Amino acid sequence: MSRVLNFCVSLRLIVGKNSLSRLPEIVRGLGAALVAVLTDDVVYGIIGREVEQALQDAGVEAHVHLVGPATREEFEKAREFLAEVGAPVAVGLGGGRVVDAAKYASYKCGAVFISAPTAVSHDGIASPTVSFKDEEGKPVSLKARPPSIVVADTRVISRAPRRLLASGFADIIGKFTSVRDAQLALLLRGEPVNPYALELAETALRIAVKNVDKIARFDPAGVEALVLAAATSGLAAIVDGSSRPISGSEHLFSHALDLVCPEKKSLHGEQVGVGTIMMARLHGIDWRRVRRLLLKVGAPVDAEGLGVPPDAIIEALTIAHKVRKRYTILGTEGLTREAAKRLAEETLVV
Repeated sequence: MSRVLNFCVSLRLIVGKNSLSRLPEIVRGLGAALVAVLTDDVVYGIIGREVEQALQDAGVEAHVHLVGPATREEFEKAREFLAEVGAPVAVGLGGGRVVDAAKYASYKCGAVFISAPTAVSHDGIASPTVSFKDEEGKPVSLKARPPSIVVADTRVISRAPRRLLASGFADIIGKFTSVRDAQLALLLRGEPVNPYALELAETALRIAVKNVDKIARFDPAGVEALVLAAATSGLAAIVDGSSRPISGSEHLFSHALDLVCPEKKSLHGEQVGVGTIMMARLHGIDWRRVRRLLLKVGAPVDAEGLGVPPDAIIEALTIAHKVRKRYTILGTEGLTREAAKRLAEETLVV
């Protein structure tokens, strides 16, 4: 029987300087006079209050909710707020945590979701998945619904801490190995994967790599390229119906590190970048090139840069294959401690 590809992509992307000023017009264009704005206390002070006032001035009743840590409890609070307000449109104004909370709440409540990132610390601004920590602190990834509209204001994002943008670049760099892992799973295990989704994931990677110098300067053109790369990555997940094309062994390592070292301060994208260096070595990819790209934007490339002890890297490598049921270069048995130590040392991670 011949294969049938079946997917639907509908995403409006508005990227540019002062694009947030168009938010009232966008909301009114959706026929809504009531909107819920989910943000956090920091972003509210920087741009949230201004957005709220602009909506009110345009005759749109805006209700603001401040999102806390990325936990199931906080995401449920966001859902309860949206349900209580009864807004047909929800805006996620902030970083990855806020965008995911708004994505979760709008999915549960059936509201139209507008993603308005103020930073690009990972590639979830347009993806159909949300990530948070459960009651035990373990990472959870749930399928939701992608945004209908992404409004990325390069003026605002350019003002985000450079560490966040470097982390976003590092997350995109993970496509070096996630695509290879998906191809390996298809070849060895017959796991389904949409070839168009893999092309999109590779396109996201090409956009980031081609514009690495601009991204390293964190100027508006670089921010625009990073936003486009992250949005294209999200499209890959939408087309495939899962995060498989954009999340492979490098993400398993990151999630494993979350479990091994829960008190660490490193960001998801930073961990993915370091994981990509090591998984590239296993795949036979030029891991030194991956390392150079990360260094160029100021992203961590080793345990010291992540602020974790070398033993945590090694332990995370040995349990990464158990984090979720997803076949990767790590196989079903994973790495022995000796192999993990050798890999981390050979790639200069420890």
